[in-house]
Amino acid sequence: MPDLAPLPRPDAADGTPRLIGVEIEFAGIPEDSVARVVTDSLGGTATQDDGPFWTVADSALGDLEIYLDTALRKFDQSSLRDELLRVGREVIPVEIVTAPLDMNQMERLNALVSDLRHAGAQGSGAGLFFGFGIHFNVQIASEQVEDIHRPLMAYALIEDWLRAAQPIDETRRALPFTDPYPTAFVRALIEAGNEIGLSELIALYLEHCPSRNFGLDMLPIFAHLAPGRVENVIGAATSARPTFHFRLPDCRIDEPGWSLADEWNRWIAVERVAGDAALLARLAHEWRDDHGPITLSRGSWADRAGDILDGVGITT
Repeated sequence: MPDLAPLPRPDAADGTPRLIGVEIEFAGIPEDSVARVVTDSLGGTATQDDGPFWTVADSALGDLEIYLDTALRKFDQSSLRDELLRVGREVIPVEIVTAPLDMNQMERLNALVSDLRHAGAQGSGAGLFFGFGIHFNVQIASEQVEDIHRPLMAYALIEDWLRAAQPIDETRRALPFTDPYPTAFVRALIEAGNEIGLSELIALYLEHCPSRNFGLDMLPIFAHLAPGRVENVIGAATSARPTFHFRLPDCRIDEPGWSLADEWNRWIAVERVAGDAALLARLAHEWRDDHGPITLSRGSWADRAGDILDGVGITT
């Protein structure tokens, strides 16, 4: 089982450790039983808030939320809401949402994942409509534009390789929650160059990717850095926070030997590329060489990028 690799830049601009919020989606265990597994593993006090919505307070990982992951949770409790939840329970995942964690706490969360597996948690491959995933909300290293731009560029350049190296579940690929970045966006990002300003970067992203449904969702960061601009474009409130919302990873919680590290280390690959200016420049040059005016297949670039990354010791 792989280890959870540390962040290449472990500290934020103020010298404190960068933190990671985690969202885990799965099925197979009702919410009250999930709350019991959490308290048995991490301590704390479980409270039922409203129907299938629970909070565990004062655990070893701070406060956690446990709920059915559906927009219905935003509705007031009613017999209609509760009936819709009952009918949809077969395909609506249970979600655990953590407070922001440091890397030591991430190890404890990994142990909880193992406990949930033993309790009967089911992941992406356990059902036809189980498009479950793991979301990592990774604190930015700073609000300097290069610390926003470089990880975004790194992800955009190696996304096809990330998807090919560890293909996500077929069900998730059929859903619109983890779309790949458009080729036109990657091309525009490369052409904008390394001296791009924050305002231009936000404008470029909103022009090509005005949606939450990408493997790397940048809208929370941009809503944090430029309040109002995101909402003006997408017409809906976005939770503003200084974190990369990495939502590509699968949840294969029921598979023996799988752990959070399998998915977390994809993000570490992104940050390693972002921290190597020469590698980032080489990938951008090779991407342009690989892509003509029209791109019919992403497989060629996935293989080429993989060869480049393998040559410098970057794997997932």
